[in-house]
Parts: sequence; C-alpha cells; structure tokens
Amino acid sequence: MGMSTVAAARWVERWECQQQRYAVDREERFTVIADVVEHMTLGRPAPLVLDLGSGPGSLAARLAGRLPAAEVVAVDADPLLLELGRAHHGSTLRYVEALIGAPDWLEALALDRPVDAAVSTTALHYLGEDTLKQVYADLAGRLRPGGVLVNGDHISPDSAKVRELALDIGRRQAERCLALIHEDWQSWWSGAAADPELAPFLARRGERRHPPCEGNDLPLSGHVGLLREAGFAEVGTVWQFGNSHVLVAVR
Repeated sequence: MGMSTVAAARWVERWECQQQRYAVDREERFTVIADVVEHMTLGRPAPLVLDLGSGPGSLAARLAGRLPAAEVVAVDADPLLLELGRAHHGSTLRYVEALIGAPDWLEALALDRPVDAAVSTTALHYLGEDTLKQVYADLAGRLRPGGVLVNGDHISPDSAKVRELALDIGRRQAERCLALIHEDWQSWWSGAAADPELAPFLARRGERRHPPCEGNDLPLSGHVGLLREAGFAEVGTVWQFGNSHVLVAVR
C-alpha cells in the first residue's frame, strides 16, 4: 500500500522548509540549475536528466516543470524519501533507489540512451574523494558529448581567507532570510519516526543501512581537477553565494 497524498504533501513541505537551513538562497540556486539544464538541452526532443541524491524530488520536480518533454530520473538511496516523492509528485518523475558511488550504481538506473544532464544539490559532499572521483568518471562515461553535469553544493574557495569570508557572508544571508527559524535535519527525521503512517517506509529504510558518510572537503580547484581528469573539457562556476556554488562541467 502506498502513502497517502495528504501525508506526503505534509512531509514534503516540512522537508522543503528544513532544507532552507542548509543551502544559501536555495530557490535561486534551483532556478540557476534549471536555467543551465534548459540552455544545454535546447532543441533536444526528449532530454534525459538525472537528479543525484534527489531526496523527495525537490529539484527534479522543478526540472520536470521547466522541461515537460524531459525524462527526469530522481535517484536516492532512501526509500522513505523516494516514496514521499512518488506520492506527492506522481508520475512526472521516475524514481530509482540506488546508492551513488556503489559498485555498478549506474546499472540500477536502467538508462536506455546517453544522458543529457546530470544534476545534484547538497549531496555529493557526502562522498569521499576517491568515490567522488569515480562518480565523476562514471557520469562522464554516460553523458552525451555536450552533455552537462551541474553540482550545487557547499564548495569552499581555495583561499583560506576568502573561505572564511564566504562562510560569514552565507551565514549573514541565512539570518536575513530567517532560514534558521526552520526545523533542522534531526528534527525532521525525529518527527517522521513518530508518524505511524511513515512507519512501513521507515522500516524499509532500516533494512538498507547506508555506509558511513565519508565526506570530502575539496576546495573548488579540487573539484575542477577531478572533473577534468574524468574527461570534462569545460569546467567552471556559474553562480556563487557564500560557499554555495553551482559548478558546471561540460562533456
């Protein structure tokens, strides 16, 4: 039995609010990423777009709205978040449960053609440097020539002093936007655990223990270096606020 649309709407709305704590100017960043994908897929009849670490489909749903002819695949390792997305966003997205960076993770996506765009927001920083290097190479192998990888994430400037300034600027913006009044990640999950309607999906989540978060603290130049090594010819930042970057890599 699936989740009710009422419960899904409630928990997705709480997710959207909670996530504002963790991404400076989150909505603007989503808009910029959609702008890039729209620009890079212009003229293609049915673009194939991947959202990596999609959660319940926050960005994926926005991309599907912007590009109605696209096939948008929401990829996440968490069955609860994917079920919330299915119940709330419906058939506009295709949902796949896969752990990004695991062996053969791309095979789970059952891709039938080259990928036009792969996007990710506030997810790839969970990967260790070696895993991230492999994921960049995996994506380079699946993107069509001229395809694009767009990563919106916490990426530090190379200079330690500029990094310090960027963090402070991001903090000030979050305070101005009242982002910190929203519940945090732990509060959201605690609330979800207390909702009986989510219990079956949380039980499924318990069967799939994620490996420990490796994490990486690569500065901008570190990401650029790994992407070029993976085979991306053109790499650079198209938007930045504080330490929040939208980094674009063209195959």
